[in-house]
Amino acid sequence: MATKTTKKKVGAAPALTEIRWHGRGGQGAVTAAKMVAELALGQDKYFQAFPEYGPERAGAPIVAFTRISDAPIQIYSGIEHPGIVVVLDPSLLSIVNVMEGTSADAVLIVNTDLPPGQLRAKYAIKEGRLYAVPATRIATETIGRAIPNTPMVGALVRATQLFPLDDVVEFMREDFGHKFPPKVVEGNIQALMRAYEEVQGE
Repeated sequence: MATKTTKKKVGAAPALTEIRWHGRGGQGAVTAAKMVAELALGQDKYFQAFPEYGPERAGAPIVAFTRISDAPIQIYSGIEHPGIVVVLDPSLLSIVNVMEGTSADAVLIVNTDLPPGQLRAKYAIKEGRLYAVPATRIATETIGRAIPNTPMVGALVRATQLFPLDDVVEFMREDFGHKFPPKVVEGNIQALMRAYEEVQGE
């Protein structure tokens, strides 16, 4: 997914933002990657969103990518040095080096019930700015399904300030409103806003 648009400054986001998503099949990582790209379109940014193809069975580890830029994007490979890493399943921290290629100040956002300090100690996460959010629990309580992608987008918005929260909510009302009944739309908005409020960082 890519587009060319006029450009408008948003917050203090860098000229090129690269996000790598780690999840398991069925958790909505690819959908979340595309959603963030579509949010970038609404902010007059250039964007890309695409998965790394591999086993597509439910539960298999998957990777997806999002790029957001103030200028046209001339890179078409997977993201090897992300500034932001989003992990939808904490069990992946034991089997995948999710921080591969990141710098010492990269942002890591993990779906977990553990607070950031305990998470860092348990998985020996030495670098990066760490954020934790109970996305699966939030999704279960608000949407009625244990699919953590919408809460993870809320946590991403809070941790990075890439987009104003009001713009994200407006986008969801319009975009989701064309696809889902009002109850589902409102559940997803509640999930997003709860994650925005409940994400913890260190």
